[in-house]
Amino acid sequence: MHAPSAPHDAQRRRWLLGVGALALGGCASTPPDADEPQRLSQSPWARATTLDGMSASGPWVHRRYGNRRPTLYRAAERDGRPALHALSESGNSTLRLPLQPRPLPPGARLYFSWWVPALLPHADLKTADADDAVARVILSFDGDRASWSRRDHMLSELAQLVTGEPMPYATLMYVWDDRYPVGSVIPNPHTQRIRKLVVQRGPEGLGRWVEHDRDVRADYEAAFGQAPGALTGLGLMTDSNNTGVTTQAWYGPLALRKRAVAV
Repeated sequence: MHAPSAPHDAQRRRWLLGVGALALGGCASTPPDADEPQRLSQSPWARATTLDGMSASGPWVHRRYGNRRPTLYRAAERDGRPALHALSESGNSTLRLPLQPRPLPPGARLYFSWWVPALLPHADLKTADADDAVARVILSFDGDRASWSRRDHMLSELAQLVTGEPMPYATLMYVWDDRYPVGSVIPNPHTQRIRKLVVQRGPEGLGRWVEHDRDVRADYEAAFGQAPGALTGLGLMTDSNNTGVTTQAWYGPLALRKRAVAV
């Protein structure tokens, strides 16, 4: 077996950092502000986030990835409502809330909102070199890893080496995109265990709050073709490291609610 070349090693390292970032992994870098999670968790935005039938296992955590420039996440207010402001200057990092792993509540609905001033016209969710999005709401799930391919196991092991945590069994991202139709399911360029669901496309809705109400189980089944396992985390991500531009978004409080199921 031939040893990999230096360019190949560098490419693989960038690839693994990308997988770790989008899979909501941890990070080996030291957070610059140890009080940041506490401030975010005590903000009006975080206090307004509700989780019926679920419990957080810790505070909101800003996950940074190696030496990459992070997106800046700050509690804010937009049009009179509590918000989370995300500012990416060629940045890439995730705000994550870890959850006690539990099955989805019956009839689980995820309510979220975002306020976006402009889209990323050069982003392409299908291409590794342009996989950016102005707004992502992210859910991570547990599941039977015995069903994974050898490639997925390798990716998870390598992601743990890079980020400190294994890759979640499955990650579902709700995204606002400028290229693909609403309802498109787009696998991550690196792994099938991360899939993006386009819930909003194009400039309609820019410059105002846009509300979304999602059937989490139905969306997961549409994306992965099977029933979801335990929900393990929520996250938000605004990134522009691939396109190299400045972008921003405001996120409203999240709400995971149980809805009565007809019998």
